[in-house]
Amino acid sequence: MIVGNSPVKVGHRQTPYSYPPPGGYHKTPSNLEGVFYCTGNCPGKTCKIAKVHTRPHKALFRLLRRLSDGRFHSGQALADEFGLSRSSIFNILAQAESMGLTVHAVRGRGYRMPEPVEWLDGEVVAHHLGTAAGHYSIHVLDSVDSTNTALMAAALDGAADGTLFCAEHQYTGRGRRGRQWHSVVGGSLTFSVLWRFESGWQSLAGLSLIVGLAIARAVNRHSRHMVRLKWPNDILVDYRKLAGILVEVQGDMHGAAFAVVGVGLNVRLNETQRDAVDQAVVDLAEMEVTVGRNQLLADCLLELHTASSVFRQHGFAALREDWQALDAYAGRAVALALPDSRSVQGVACGVDETGAFLLRDAQSNLSPYSGGEISLRLDGTR
Repeated sequence: MIVGNSPVKVGHRQTPYSYPPPGGYHKTPSNLEGVFYCTGNCPGKTCKIAKVHTRPHKALFRLLRRLSDGRFHSGQALADEFGLSRSSIFNILAQAESMGLTVHAVRGRGYRMPEPVEWLDGEVVAHHLGTAAGHYSIHVLDSVDSTNTALMAAALDGAADGTLFCAEHQYTGRGRRGRQWHSVVGGSLTFSVLWRFESGWQSLAGLSLIVGLAIARAVNRHSRHMVRLKWPNDILVDYRKLAGILVEVQGDMHGAAFAVVGVGLNVRLNETQRDAVDQAVVDLAEMEVTVGRNQLLADCLLELHTASSVFRQHGFAALREDWQALDAYAGRAVALALPDSRSVQGVACGVDETGAFLLRDAQSNLSPYSGGEISLRLDGTR
């Protein structure tokens, strides 16, 4: 591992192990775009929330924070400080490699992180929020299976409206349609917010769209490159994915209900992480956005509060024009892959007042489409 005075990256392959969530979860697609209705006893297919993952050592993030001052720290000094053996220090720091971080080790000098990391800090986020901080209960987690999964459990235990879980690392991060969400420690912004409603989940049509609008507005505060939206819940720059949204709801159709709103945003991805994603991606570093993650999280929360306040009072219709102003696919030839395996082609014509996607076919008929399992793509055949 150590070669002369040249820094080398620390890393080894970790062994994943099974971890079924207690009691399990079930997930069925609702008729709301980008939204899944979750329940503990529905007859739907079991939701594979936490099938395989790797837990980081409990001392890993304390070590990483120690090393992020840019200076070298000897293995013995770290071992003494954390009450561990030098070999344990080596093995713990090796986990950072699989998370997208690089730790340099130099003979006779020790370990250091070559690039600074701005760690998430609840107090700093609250400071940036100002008077709006009272709308949120902020919880910063070092590592969690999924912020959505953890917050869903907290919601079932009675967590209050505005509860926020943000994490440095997710070992089973989830995206829409059962996909894995790849994130990098220090290079991603992953968080989930709990919203409670008294009007039932049937009133939440368009919810994922207003979340996307809020995140796009927050990023556009800092970017020279316009961030746009893809129905139902992707955030794009030049048709490359910058962020994704996963909204999961539970409750009564006409009574009390809650939504767990999850957001994953690319801040700085390395080549390994880019290669792991099955679509074109972009990050804030490539966009030359230099705002810190704590400030960006606060900006996202401010925009989410503004958008959700309008949504609670007036529904998606009040934000429809704002969403369509950022629609990346408006007027483009597109193809929709439907849950029944059919594919339909036409021209994208925005969304209606419920957030349903509007498609104009070759006969000029305008049809709405909604549902969390629909996939939208540009139609290269036209």
